[in-house]
Amino acid sequence: MQNLTGVCSSLEHQDLLDRIHRLHFIGIGGSGMCPMAEILHKEGFSLTGSDIFESDTLQRIRAYGIPVYTEHKAENIKDAEAVVYTAAVKQDNPELAAAREKGIPTLERSVMLGIVCRRYADAVAVSGTHGKTTTTAMLTQILVQSGKDPTAIIGGKLPFLGGNSRVGSSEIMVCEACEYVDTFLQLTPAVSIILNIDADHLDYFKDLNNIIKSFHQFALQTTKRLVVNGDDANTQKAIAGVSLPAVTFGMKDTNDYYAGSIAEKKGVCEEFSLMYRGEKLAEIVLSVPGEHNIYNALAAAAAAHTLGVSPEDIAKSLHAFTGVHRRFEVLGNPSGIMVADDFAHHPTELSATLTAAMKMGFHTVWAVFQPHTYSRTALLLEDFAKALSIPDRVVMSEILPVREVNTYHIYTKDLADKIPGSVWFDTFEEITDYVTAHAEPGDLILTLGGGNVYQCADMILKRLQGQEKQTGR
Repeated sequence: MQNLTGVCSSLEHQDLLDRIHRLHFIGIGGSGMCPMAEILHKEGFSLTGSDIFESDTLQRIRAYGIPVYTEHKAENIKDAEAVVYTAAVKQDNPELAAAREKGIPTLERSVMLGIVCRRYADAVAVSGTHGKTTTTAMLTQILVQSGKDPTAIIGGKLPFLGGNSRVGSSEIMVCEACEYVDTFLQLTPAVSIILNIDADHLDYFKDLNNIIKSFHQFALQTTKRLVVNGDDANTQKAIAGVSLPAVTFGMKDTNDYYAGSIAEKKGVCEEFSLMYRGEKLAEIVLSVPGEHNIYNALAAAAAAHTLGVSPEDIAKSLHAFTGVHRRFEVLGNPSGIMVADDFAHHPTELSATLTAAMKMGFHTVWAVFQPHTYSRTALLLEDFAKALSIPDRVVMSEILPVREVNTYHIYTKDLADKIPGSVWFDTFEEITDYVTAHAEPGDLILTLGGGNVYQCADMILKRLQGQEKQTGR
């Protein structure tokens, strides 16, 4: 873990955008890169980019008149005065290497995000182990619909926006602050939301105490106000000794903002009273399920209220919020079998999502899970087994290695052995065969994982749709 007392490297480059005009983005189609390109394009900077994967995002970038190359070549950087790259770009990338040979400043995405955020007087950074994307999306929708005209960078597609970003004209910016490898320490936001702190990314942090230390440093780097989970002990540890004003949210009435009179509705809806220090501000009816989304909504509501949004506008926007891509995203309901997909890849997230699913009245809840990274699976094995014991049926794929080598000697079979009745397969094709052969009308098939398991969801959906046409059901 890096030295937390060090100055953020993004501060060293803070005046960079005041001195240059031309930038090149390596991996411009990435979910974190495209929004920054849009922001800088609107500010009048001249941009070029490269990405080896064609996507809707690249089409959006090209629509602005930004040249995009689909091969990585040294000549692509042309006369760029700075090069921005994603963490996924290898150090021997020809464009990155060419920039360094020319002495052109090269900045990793999180460094540029820190620079961009400091150009907004009311930058709001949403942090936490779980719920960042949903809360960022909720807050963005509230601020847009209430006329605050924010700029936003979201980690998932928000249907309300038709994408994962927007460029506004106000001094408010909303973005996610990811703790992995301490990238959020590049930020010095005006307002920081801390949703929760849990043991994750232990391949980097090693233990929970180091994670709490990083969040403490993140809180110290905030300039105006903290919005924090008052029910979460780890969050309270992280902000101990931070003198900045803080407002709390949670279920307990000891928080500044809390949920009163929670009335769980059948289906995908939660209802509660938004309370502020004993006073009822509004009645909130969510269109997304689960207690975890009540927490996300409280965090978004608290932040929005402190930014001057009325309780009425908060309530309207939260009801209109229907979720984010890959967050309990319903894909279809062929033959009465609902197919949905969710990004949950940590035991806490799985527990929250699966608990919500089990309360929705389905005949059988199928969890199709793709374990994500060897380290997370090995270090949290018992927690995964407990979370995956919640649904009726569990089907798993082999572990997606992402950036790791299996030095842990961990396999999906080790997890399956701890979950009675679970099965696992090597391929999505085998999973599709098994699930579609056994699922019945009234069931929910929910794919879960941080990798490419959504492809399995698509395969299952298409197979069921084909069966529906054949049978005429």
